[in-house]
Amino acid sequence: MGAMASPHFDTLARTLALNENARLAEVVPKPEPADRFRRSIMLLLLLLALLLVPSSTLHAQSKPLDIYWIDVEGGAATLIVSPSGESFLIDTGWMVGDRDAERVYAAAQLAGLKKIDYLLISHFHADHVGGLAAFSKMLPIGKFYDHGDAIEKENQQWLDSYTTASAGKRTIVKPGDEIPVKGLRVLVVASDQKVLAKPVNGGGPNPLCATAEQKAPIGLENQRVAGVLASYGKFRYLNLIDLDWEKEMELGCPVNKLGAVTVYQTSRHGAFDGAGAPAFLDAIKPQVVVVNNGPRKGMGQVDNGVKSITPGGPAPYEKVAYLRLAKIPGIEGIWQEHLSLLDPDPSHNTSPDMIANLEETSDCKGNWIKASVQPDGKFTVTNSRNGFSKTYTSR
Repeated sequence: MGAMASPHFDTLARTLALNENARLAEVVPKPEPADRFRRSIMLLLLLLALLLVPSSTLHAQSKPLDIYWIDVEGGAATLIVSPSGESFLIDTGWMVGDRDAERVYAAAQLAGLKKIDYLLISHFHADHVGGLAAFSKMLPIGKFYDHGDAIEKENQQWLDSYTTASAGKRTIVKPGDEIPVKGLRVLVVASDQKVLAKPVNGGGPNPLCATAEQKAPIGLENQRVAGVLASYGKFRYLNLIDLDWEKEMELGCPVNKLGAVTVYQTSRHGAFDGAGAPAFLDAIKPQVVVVNNGPRKGMGQVDNGVKSITPGGPAPYEKVAYLRLAKIPGIEGIWQEHLSLLDPDPSHNTSPDMIANLEETSDCKGNWIKASVQPDGKFTVTNSRNGFSKTYTSR
């Protein structure tokens, strides 16, 4: 057995320990109750910051920018949902019963929207504003944007319908204005027959202008279009809606005022030669083109009434709309809302996998095309008819 410790030794050890504890207590005093409470609150706030702020930021960053090209049979309706969750709708299609309003509503439901934050009516033609009266009864609309009250008599009913729906919530835009969609930059590049005064997005002198074909204007209301350039990181989306050849040339010559874009929605539904000036298309160099045509409207439609005003006579250029798009330098993909039944030649349409609707309007199911854009600039375009998709990287 080991030797037992003496009572004297135990007493001495306890005394030394007590003295040491007392000394340490003098060096590091205990915090007052109020100090402990403040420290606890600060620690709690720090934990909340660590847990909540980064997670919400990461959640927002994980959401893509979504663009839906809604089939409205050769009209126009494009729904944009920002990563912030705010929504921006450009045009509402025709007034054919509630057909187009219901298609826009279905896309909004698919996107999980309970309202439209911002609506741009590009101009007052039936195929762009006709669906508004019905749609405005389906979902609340926050703010309305347009080019102003200048109008021809035949379009007065569409302006009247719009002013009724937009009462108290209307803003008239001019080139250089921005529509404040959170998470995007939406720049107005044309409105009420005017275009940007100075180049943006790296735009500069355009050498293609010297020998470019020039066309006469095709109608005042199409020249009044409010068109936009939407930016998200490296991604650029250009929608000039129905802006004509002459106004395209004002944006593209002698200076390209828009720079290069990622996705371009064809003007005039792809109805060249009402639009589609080669000197403009080849300057903006879209990677991907979306044609919002109908089966018998837009692409494949020939407008021989648009006169050349080129000094010295017409300049040569590709007359077939699809082939003109396919010749754009650096083009990576062309998507169509419809197979053109005006010109169904397979070589004059894109790949069938990239066409959302193949039939006449009477049998059409209204399939849409969607682009989902990631923060790093990668984006995937999907055809809802068959699920076919392709992924691109913004340049």
